Amino acid sequence: MNTDDIVRTFLDFYRERGHESITGSTLLPPPSDPVLFTTSGMHPLTPYLQGRPHPQGRRLVNLQRCLRTTDLDDIGDLTHLTVFEMLGSWSLGDYDHPQSLRWGYELLRDGFGIPREKLYVTVFGGDEQVGPDLESLHTWRELGLPVESTGDENWWSNGPVGPCGPDSEIFYWTGDGPPEGSPTTDSRWVEIWNHVHMRLERGEDGGLVPLRQVNVDTGMGLERLVSVLQGGRSVYETDLFEPWMRILPTLWVLDDHSMRVVVDHLRSSMVVIGDGVRPSNTGRGYVLRRLIRRLLTSLWRDDPSRTVSDLPVELVGRTLDHFRQSLEVDTVREVLLDEERRFSHLLERGRRVLSRPEFRGPLSEEDYLYLHDTHGLPREWVAGLLR
Repeated sequence: MNTDDIVRTFLDFYRERGHESITGSTLLPPPSDPVLFTTSGMHPLTPYLQGRPHPQGRRLVNLQRCLRTTDLDDIGDLTHLTVFEMLGSWSLGDYDHPQSLRWGYELLRDGFGIPREKLYVTVFGGDEQVGPDLESLHTWRELGLPVESTGDENWWSNGPVGPCGPDSEIFYWTGDGPPEGSPTTDSRWVEIWNHVHMRLERGEDGGLVPLRQVNVDTGMGLERLVSVLQGGRSVYETDLFEPWMRILPTLWVLDDHSMRVVVDHLRSSMVVIGDGVRPSNTGRGYVLRRLIRRLLTSLWRDDPSRTVSDLPVELVGRTLDHFRQSLEVDTVREVLLDEERRFSHLLERGRRVLSRPEFRGPLSEEDYLYLHDTHGLPREWVAGLLR
């Protein structure tokens, strides 16, 4: 199955069960939302999970693009992405959590052809505030899937306050040979889908109260699912990234980790630019600036002559098309090249500053603070220049 087939199968499965398709919004949350970027499929639906009636009903399904800065240090591994897409389904006070689990298993088994022996699930084992999720435990056992109970790993919330609840995480075996161990003992079990029994709300004092309605919120990372179904060892070994991994190694010789960082940050920067953000020193613009400068740091580590102007328009156009963005390709390239020029000038100035006698020894925290506040040199770039 290619990516379009996978998305269509997911959406059609839930539409056949009474779910209305809602348009996946941009990375930018509403102006009243203090969060810089949409971080999950449920994020734009928070008011409706809290009880406000949704204009399209109580059963919803969609594909939502998301961005998470919390995973930046993990970028370059085989599974994490800065910008990714989330397949999601919701029951807003309609059907119960066991129904969601049964449908989830049916879709994985019959819709995507995943054999039962390749799956393992985890459920919430309880803590000092909430008891164990026995309902989900019994449902999975009835379906014949191996299941284990955990603690915080199976509690989902979108932040320190707001809607939350116990979840069931579904894992897929990615190792060679028969499955071994469990998700908590063997990292070859990779999470592909999360079903949240969103029935509680955490207040500022840390206490939990029931939501006005009992919801189900599921989220499945598209890129990770595609890698599983296409048999790739990583999200980069899929049709989504095939043009990137085919073209970029012919332009720039990088080690595998650096290549994945460059691919992720370039792709993510294009999507952020496509949603209307421009580089700046604050807010969303700073996230974009950091992405571009991190990819340039990797790109220039062995060869400062490399430039994003080498990038074929094909990759920019395919990315904008995939994320359904209408921005002109040339506009994206101009933003990237302008930031490249700015960063190059910053590094030239930074090298002159760091050549001063007072910076020849190991730098103190005060040195890093001075270099950032006075000369605009973030710590990670200073460390890179010193190397």
